[in-house]
This record gives sequence, C-alpha cells and structure tokens, in this order.
Amino acid sequence: MSDTRTAGASAPTDTRAAEALSNFIGGRWVPSAARQFVDVHNPALGTVIARTPLSNAEEVDAAVQAAARAFRGWSETPVVVRARAMFRFVRLLEEHFEDLARTVTTEHGKTLDEARGSVRRGIECVEVACGAPSLMMGYGLENIATNIDSAVVRQPIGVVAAIAPFNFPAMVPLWFLPFAVATGNTIVVKPSEQVPLSQRLIFRLLERCDLPPGVVNLVNGGRTVVEAICDHPGIKAVSFVGSTPVAREVYRRATHAGKRVQALGGAKNVVVVMPDANMEKAIEIITESFYGCAGERCLAGSLLVPVGAAHAEARDRLVASARSLKVGDGLVPGVTMGPVISGPHRDRVRSYIDKGVHEGAALVLDGRGATVGDRPDGFWVGPTVFDDVSPSMTIGREEIFGPVASIAAAKTLDEAIALMEAHPNANATSIFTSSGKAAREFAHRATASMVGVNIGVAAPMAYFPFGGAKDSFFGDLKVHGRDAFEFYTDKKVTITRWL
Repeated sequence: MSDTRTAGASAPTDTRAAEALSNFIGGRWVPSAARQFVDVHNPALGTVIARTPLSNAEEVDAAVQAAARAFRGWSETPVVVRARAMFRFVRLLEEHFEDLARTVTTEHGKTLDEARGSVRRGIECVEVACGAPSLMMGYGLENIATNIDSAVVRQPIGVVAAIAPFNFPAMVPLWFLPFAVATGNTIVVKPSEQVPLSQRLIFRLLERCDLPPGVVNLVNGGRTVVEAICDHPGIKAVSFVGSTPVAREVYRRATHAGKRVQALGGAKNVVVVMPDANMEKAIEIITESFYGCAGERCLAGSLLVPVGAAHAEARDRLVASARSLKVGDGLVPGVTMGPVISGPHRDRVRSYIDKGVHEGAALVLDGRGATVGDRPDGFWVGPTVFDDVSPSMTIGREEIFGPVASIAAAKTLDEAIALMEAHPNANATSIFTSSGKAAREFAHRATASMVGVNIGVAAPMAYFPFGGAKDSFFGDLKVHGRDAFEFYTDKKVTITRWL
C-alpha cells in the first residue's frame, strides 16, 4: 500500500517442526486421540508453526473427571495455601515474561509491545486472585433473633471451564483461571485453536506451582470441545469470550444444562470527539484504539463520531496518523501494527472494505493493498479509514474486527448518543472532550458498561469488573474483580441456635 509505511527484517530463526500439541489432563501432557488438526500460523510469515488437535468429547470428559477427582482435596485446602500457589505463579510469569510475550506475538501477530501489555494485564489478574483470603471472606450477625446467630461463608462450586478467543492468547484465560483456582475450584481451559502456544507455556509454568494433579486442565480443540463443555453435567460454570452469535449460543446451551455462564460477545465501539477536545492528543490516542492489535480486540474503537465542527479536523488528523503507522512483523523494532490472525480473516476484513465502497461510504485510506517486502506471505491489511458512514451500512453496523475505522459525523452530542443507543452491541465507548458537563452526561447515558473519558481503550483494571451490556454480554456477573469471587463461589448461610 503506497500510503502506509511497511517494515520487515530477516525471518525469525525459529525453525522448529510443526508439532502436534498435547492436552494437559490430570497433571500430565497427554497426546490427543484427534484425527483432525488445525494449522497454527505465524501470521507475519504465513508459515505453520504447530498443529492443534481437534479433541473429542471423550477427552473433555477425561479432563472433567480429573478435575472432579481433584476438587474435594483442593476445595478443602486452606485458602492461604491456594493463594501461595498463585504467588508462585506470579513469580514464574514474571521470570518468563519476555518468552510469553514473544510467543503471543509469534502466534497472534500483534507487536511485541502490545503482547507485553496483554501479558502484564494477565499477570495483574493473578495478583488480584492472590487476595483470595480477604476477598472470599463472608459476614455474620449475632442475635438475628434471641440467642440465634447467622453467618455467610463462600464455598467453591466445583469444576468450571473457560473457552478463550484468539485475540489475546495469554491474557483472556488469565481472566478466569487464577480466580477459579484461588477460590477452590478446579478448571478445564480450552484455548483458541488458532493460538494454543501461549497457553501451553502457561500450563508448563503451572506445573511448577505445586498444584495437585487435576486442578488445572487444558483441552485443545474446536466446536466439538465447546459443545462438550456446554453439555457436560460435571461442569458447574462456563466462562466464554468470542463473537456475539457464539456467545449467545454458549449462554443458551450451557444455561439450559444448568450451569452458571458469563459469555462476553462482540462489539461496535463508538468513540465520540467533541469540538473542544485536545485534538492532537485525542487523535493520537484514538489511532491506537482503532489500530492497536490490528483492530482485533473487543475494546477497539470502531465507529468514530465527531460532533459538529470536530468532523473535518478529526478525519484529517486520523487519516494522517493512520498513514504514518508502520505495518510489519510485530517482532521487528519500529513496527507499530502487525498482521491479522489468518488468511481467511484477512480476506474477511478486505471484504468489509469492499462492502463499504459498494454501499457508498467514502474510502479515504485503503489498506487492501498492504504488503511487507520480505514477508510476502504474511496476512496483511493496512490501516483503513472510511468517511460518510451511515449506521445502516454494513461497515457501520457489523463488527469487522480489523484495522478499519468508520467515521459517522453527528451534529450534536444527543445525536451521537442516540447513534450508540440504537446499536444492539454495548461493550465499550469513549468520549474526548474538555467539558466536564459533556463527559458526565455521556458517561451517565452511555449504553456500554465500560466508558472512557479521554481514554481510547476503556479496559478496566483487574480489580474492577470487565464486560459489556446488551448483545455484548450474556450473564449476570462480569469478568475479574469482585465479580469473579461471586461467580466462582456459592454463598452458604448458616443459622445457629444452641439449646
């Protein structure tokens, strides 16, 4: 692409064979019985670096049985001892921080700095889970009636499962696993079949944390494994992150089987820019929001809504900022945007750009022709900007999950908020303004559950709840923070009278 700088370098020296990965069940690495495999690619090179087995329901059952056998002993283990295992886990994650970040970049494509940031966020979740001795505390009251006392304690619920997406290979499973384990549950994790290598490394670290066999288990696979997790009577709770259609189905199927479910779905995140915003700083932040991780994140900005006189300057600055991004291999210094995850996904993103042109949006920066000289087989899509986008257009309505910014100007803040209210997704949203009044009104009326004021990616820290609303979230309790301790425990009330 002529108007976006690209960068490459010599190919990585890692020439390991494309091995078939194993599952981790009952404290052991177990070869899968699968006959079918999914190729794992390095998206910057287009090369196959591993093969993910498409495990079957029997292998899920084996993992659940191992977790069930471990549950009684682990649930009776003092919470301070469980927390110490998580402290060891934090130490090992810190020691292998760079290895893990490089693995994320190698299998996903995001830049090394982006990978480091995601690993750091995952570690922060483990750090919060280390507070289980305090965060699991119950409460009580003497003399609820004469000589009768009552107390509440939190108890783990059993075997739980986590189904993770491709876009954050290390971080998203750490939204779930440390909280589940610290509260006394045992867990089965299914990584995305496209990015299983980060979780393999993490489970190798978990092997060194003195966890009894069966407390943590990993089953690789695809749809069959997801369906088996939803249906298995031995699993008490399911955590899921992915697209809205799949999140809705996981929620329906797993709740029908009597499980607790938190299912995080898709997004079409609105970013509003007011005329009084610090435009230079705002667009710098907004560019990272739209194009960080090549737009493959559920908190990425998708629809830029400049209000009134902000339109022309916001558009021109965004185009200039997007054009300056350096597309290339995320392991190469100086690269600011990596490839998308796969060839099919690259083609999907390009097809959305085609639809935008066909439906009449103004294509002011075209990323379809992006190339990287010495990475000819990488999955490249360059930063793209559309202006004059209507919310009724495909690119204004559907989640693209790629480096495509759509601009839909509004005359007033009310009109911008109405645009957001009309969309079925409500994951995250942001406003850029110098007005406290505008910021407060926007935050108060926003339909999304995660709101940023002069923040491009409104990602809550690990001690706050993470999750959207409307069609972006199915369930009652959000991810991490105090909600995690609610989700993974049952509150038991004991009423006592001594005669």
